[in-house]
Amino acid sequence: MLSYRHGFHAGNFADVLKHSLLTLAINALKQKDKPFVYIDTHAGAGKYSFKSEFAQKTGEYQQGIAKLWDSHDAPPELKDYLSAVRAENTGRQLVRYPGSPQLVKRLVRAQDRLLLSELHSSDVEALQQLFAGDKQVSVSKEDGLQTLSKKLPPIQKRGLILIDPSYEMRDEYKKIVAALTTAYKHFATGVYALWYPVIDRAATENFMRQLAQSGIPRQLRIEHCIADDGPGRGMTGSGMLIINPPWQLDSQAEALLPWLNQALAGGKGYWKVEWQVPESIAASAVRN
Repeated sequence: MLSYRHGFHAGNFADVLKHSLLTLAINALKQKDKPFVYIDTHAGAGKYSFKSEFAQKTGEYQQGIAKLWDSHDAPPELKDYLSAVRAENTGRQLVRYPGSPQLVKRLVRAQDRLLLSELHSSDVEALQQLFAGDKQVSVSKEDGLQTLSKKLPPIQKRGLILIDPSYEMRDEYKKIVAALTTAYKHFATGVYALWYPVIDRAATENFMRQLAQSGIPRQLRIEHCIADDGPGRGMTGSGMLIINPPWQLDSQAEALLPWLNQALAGGKGYWKVEWQVPESIAASAVRN
């Protein structure tokens, strides 16, 4: 787990999907005046430079946010996400990218809070420096998945929890299902956003089945693959499984994904938006 550095992958096509959906979810929570908490279990370094050794080595952002940087026909669902990325860059050149914590910090209001967890020493140090003196943000060096249930339910009674692991450990899928199940028991009305990679299709579908059979209702699955799956092809796509998604997030995703697929994959990719556990099962659930 500690060998993973998101700097290698910041701004790639998977980040575009994750962060555009995260922006839509945060904006939905802001529709009510009541405060909410944002909990990030794997916060990373907070923000990233495309001039860093990490980004220069992989160049993954060139197939992600760089393809959107000069776009003039982006749908309204991308407006605030792209504005946040542009706010990170002072000139016309794309050189920096906000990680989830920095992105959310640019979106939240004064009454909202951020609880950020990160285990990697270098990344947590960067995170602490980024938010030094900011009383709205709390940074902890810890395994955010292990400590998640201890933070729930939050005093705000409203919250969005982003779970974005590295998936380097063999038992990661099992741990996530267990952690989500426990967290849901503590905080059944929270919005949970789980990012997952598509590398091994069979493993991905097995993971989704485990989550669908967990007993947790209202699971919305949003996925985008830029290429066909296949052995040895690496990560060809990614997805977000969102529990208790804000109202209309499904229709927003359906409006967004065709454009993203054209922009990032030349229209040759694959996307889907589906209720893995239908909303009707939990029609009486409290909306956020």
